[in-house]
Amino acid sequence: MHSISMSRRPGIDTRECRRVEQHALLYVGIAPKRPPLSGSPSKSHLRKRLRRNHYLGNASGSTLRLTLGCLLSEQLGIKLRRVGSGGRYTFTNPGEQVLDAWMRQHAFVTWVETNAPWELEDYLLTSAGLRLPLNLDGNPCPEAVSTLAAIRLKARQQADRFDIVIDSGGPRKLPSPRA
Repeated sequence: MHSISMSRRPGIDTRECRRVEQHALLYVGIAPKRPPLSGSPSKSHLRKRLRRNHYLGNASGSTLRLTLGCLLSEQLGIKLRRVGSGGRYTFTNPGEQVLDAWMRQHAFVTWVETNAPWELEDYLLTSAGLRLPLNLDGNPCPEAVSTLAAIRLKARQQADRFDIVIDSGGPRKLPSPRA
């Protein structure tokens, strides 16, 4: 189970969000996902999801990156584009790198280890009294969901008017830690 908080909030209402100092809690996510009723459970884990999807991936593989990029597109000067065969959307390069840099500076991650992260996520979204404006699935705040859905739809519609780009915008490497 992980949560994202930010020191600068990209144009969304955070007045009712839980805060720790200057950071507002905006999103919770899990790894692995809820196991299927039949079949094998996911082999994904939190470190993999954070690195590959949220911090080093692209908007096509991370709903959080897609949402942040759409919210920050004007501020960061990035645009969502169709890539590959045209069925995926990313911010292409250098847009994904610009989003990487913004996230390194402003998006902070905390986590809780639990054997059933999907249960904790359900609780946080529905019963804990938290307002999590960047969560779409399971978010009981219809105004937050409809606002984000509209922003993301508008970005996709704009991307559909442009030619398809070959560059997918990822994957990339994290910068080396400072000594």
